[in-house]
Amino acid sequence: MPERLAPHRVTVIAPSPVALFNLAMPEMLFDKVRVDGRPGYEVVVCTAEPGPVPTTGGLDLYVPHGLEAVSAADTVVVAGTGAPFEPDPRIVAVLREAAAAGKRIASICTGAFQLAEAGLLQGRRATTYWAHAGAMRRRYPQVELRGDVLYVQDGPYLTSSGYAAGIDLCLHIIRTDYGAAVANEVARLALVAPVRPGGQTQFTQTPLPPERGNACADTRGWAMRNLDKPLTLTDLARHAGVSVRTLTRRFHAESGVSPLQWLLHQRVERAKELLETTTLPMDQVAAACGLGTADSLRAHVVRRTGLTPTAYRAQFSRHATATGAGTGAVTGAGTVSTAVTSSVA
Repeated sequence: MPERLAPHRVTVIAPSPVALFNLAMPEMLFDKVRVDGRPGYEVVVCTAEPGPVPTTGGLDLYVPHGLEAVSAADTVVVAGTGAPFEPDPRIVAVLREAAAAGKRIASICTGAFQLAEAGLLQGRRATTYWAHAGAMRRRYPQVELRGDVLYVQDGPYLTSSGYAAGIDLCLHIIRTDYGAAVANEVARLALVAPVRPGGQTQFTQTPLPPERGNACADTRGWAMRNLDKPLTLTDLARHAGVSVRTLTRRFHAESGVSPLQWLLHQRVERAKELLETTTLPMDQVAAACGLGTADSLRAHVVRRTGLTPTAYRAQFSRHATATGAGTGAVTGAGTVSTAVTSSVA
């Protein structure tokens, strides 16, 4: 990855009354990004009227910066608000200016109403908090609203659904900027699930649903530690001590996908981390993550990211940790396995 001379600048807009949890997520997650020991992001919070800003919880939050802070941003994030149906015209205007300047613009929860009012989502895929999806469709019928995803990216515009889905959105942004290894490390530090799948060339990001149980947690953790092996449904069921049919039913109930879909996703994520953090040859990367051959690795990485494994490594390789190929690199893969397992299980 080319060395960034300065941190990526993120400006978070706080509409009034702002959802405090929404506002805290970008600062909490972006602040944990370190690239070669230096901050990867610089986060500034701003609002239409600097000073005390009401929150949806009844508190006042002091925000010293006005909307002029948006002009210096690389990425703009609009937090959710308790008044989604009353978009602030000052915020709407600054979002239009930011879009004209080519900035990446994202929203969390009901912040999507500000983007829609600015006309940024017209003819594009988007999402918002499920409870307000009907209102979004009625008010902005030209938005292709997706109610079945946690977050959506269409071109330079990203929207997420409610509450914790904003975490997935922020992790997706981190992965886009700095790669899967950095995003997964941030997820581990924040004690949240690893970043959900998405591709650079895919407009709609359809992440794995959040896990809703732990009956299969031990088996998921075991599978993560054995991704280099040719695991089958029978292997997973045997580890769980249940029939294949029962495993499939429980797995889908907890993770929202079939066991083999989940397993393939984890294999590709492992491959991406190995491409970023080691100098292993492609056939060894494929073997270490259980994808078999270099051709299979290439097919799955291209499908997921739009880049060949070589191109992905060139863009996201962490040179500070990629030195020392061979056995040292394989040991590094084991370290990655432990970190991801702790998050998944």
